[in-house]
Amino acid sequence: MTTAAPPAIRVAGLEKSFADTVVLHGVDFEVAPGTIFALLGSNGAGKTTLVRILATLLRADGGVASVAGWDVATDSARVRQSISLTGQFAAVDEVLTGRENLVLVARLRHLAEPGAIADELLRRFSLVDAADRRATTYSGGMRRRLDIAMSLIGEPSVIFLDEPTTGLDPQARLEVWQSIRHLAAAGTTVLLTTQYLDEAENLADRIAILHQGRILVEGSLAELKQLLPPAQVEYVEKQPTLEDVFLALVGNDDGADAANRTEDRS
Repeated sequence: MTTAAPPAIRVAGLEKSFADTVVLHGVDFEVAPGTIFALLGSNGAGKTTLVRILATLLRADGGVASVAGWDVATDSARVRQSISLTGQFAAVDEVLTGRENLVLVARLRHLAEPGAIADELLRRFSLVDAADRRATTYSGGMRRRLDIAMSLIGEPSVIFLDEPTTGLDPQARLEVWQSIRHLAAAGTTVLLTTQYLDEAENLADRIAILHQGRILVEGSLAELKQLLPPAQVEYVEKQPTLEDVFLALVGNDDGADAANRTEDRS
């Protein structure tokens, strides 16, 4: 009899406020190892605050969370050794070449053979032909792929991608999506925050919809679609899309409480 692997990420009753503004209201979810988990929500939903807590950059006010088996509050150093975080904007040095960026990070982490590490990541992310070009000449998609490659140096078991395709054109988004799929295929656990419905629909093994600091639903795409009945269009059954599920749950809440946007500034 085999036992299931423990969750790579476990969150239970997580709460966070800034002054009088409550940003997270008892958030609960688990992420299985080697899967892509999408945290889907509008601006101000609490996504970035949640990621910053899991990455040990913020302390929660209540609840517990663990990453790679380590408690984010009491074992923060162990958590940081197990993770990597890539934010909304690529953190590459544009004066350096792609290869120099990778070598620099490997050296900062005191790893042996930084050149070999850089060459392997350049190959893995299809950047070999651009390895000796300055990053300032890279397209948006190439720069983001380089950023993700840099975040993998040291082989973290969990990577947080906080809205990784913000501002990218459609072709660049597809390039980044392919890189994310490769991460999970290689065994890396990916927690992806996004406000793009198609991104969650195309990439995630499981999806949680976060709205005003609460998880409304969590499940696979197929499970979420079961929440709405299929539409009948000229006697042809039409299955609901993820967009239908999302809008049915959160509504067209463009006038959401301004306080919920505090997390994007925190």
